[in-house]
Amino acid sequence: MNDHELYPIGDAARRSGLSVSAVRFYADTGLIEPTGLNEAGHRMYDIHAIARLELVRTLRELDTDLDEIRRLLEGGTTLHDLLTTHLEIVERQERTLRARRAVLRALIKQGGTTVQADLMHKLVSMTDEQREQTIDDFWNDVGEDLEVPEGFVDRLRTMRPVLPADPTAAQLEAWIELADLVSDAVFRDAVRTYLRDAYSAPETRVLATEPFQDFMHVSGAALVEELLAAYRAGESPRSPWAQQAVTRFMEAATALSGTLLTPEVRNRMADGYQQIPDILRQIAEEEATSEGPGYDDTHGRYLSLVALINGTATEENHDCIPYAWIADAMRAAPRQPGGNTGPVSRARR
Repeated sequence: MNDHELYPIGDAARRSGLSVSAVRFYADTGLIEPTGLNEAGHRMYDIHAIARLELVRTLRELDTDLDEIRRLLEGGTTLHDLLTTHLEIVERQERTLRARRAVLRALIKQGGTTVQADLMHKLVSMTDEQREQTIDDFWNDVGEDLEVPEGFVDRLRTMRPVLPADPTAAQLEAWIELADLVSDAVFRDAVRTYLRDAYSAPETRVLATEPFQDFMHVSGAALVEELLAAYRAGESPRSPWAQQAVTRFMEAATALSGTLLTPEVRNRMADGYQQIPDILRQIAEEEATSEGPGYDDTHGRYLSLVALINGTATEENHDCIPYAWIADAMRAAPRQPGGNTGPVSRARR
């Protein structure tokens, strides 16, 4: 093939991947005119015309409108701009298909009806503002006259789903489930009941106060992570690193109640951590037999779905937390001759 050779319409069609009728149609509409005619009056095409025919075929496979193709060929637009526009179209179509797939999966899983299908389509097509309002309505209802410390519901409200611009099927499925749950009056009542039972009693109200919440979710979480880093590094609970980390954690924890970190307090905290696995098992057993709403089915389910939607979900396994190691690190070291307390004293110098 060279720049000057001319090819009959059949060859032009074969080389461009089009049918003869399509090449003839593009010629008749003036989109790609033949380079010339042979002595018999048949249409002939050079390599430049064939290249344009191949471009037209590619753009038509992308569902490009003929008028857009004409503007491109006549210099009214650039190939880059045209392809960029169509990339946006294809990406929108991809997001739509992903949303439809999520709806279909959810319907198959739930054995859904036509009414449910319509609802799910509405859920995945919500605007950001509509999603925000859905979550606000949920917390407004749950928090109304709920007898918990001031500001606690506002803190819970901040833990909300943010569906990304290009969500995965799993994120869409999680959003469908969450939106369905928070709109359900039964689920709202269950979350409300759980929060009331868990945080309104005098002995548990302190856990919902702002200082304790900040400690559990911000400052204390960072201190615990520092302590766990020592454990993961294979440190002994009595090593200087572990002792420095656990002492910082315990001092911050006791400061919440204005308590001094004495050896007696250290040992009480250590005893408490030693008992946590048994307490967790007892709670799980009680929730399994309780008729009231439990954490996993109420607020815990809300948080797990939010984490899935936001892409922050982690495997939370209490069995992986080294409670015995932490308890050992917390215990006050036996007093040494001269008044020192061994590793603890040295760790704080």
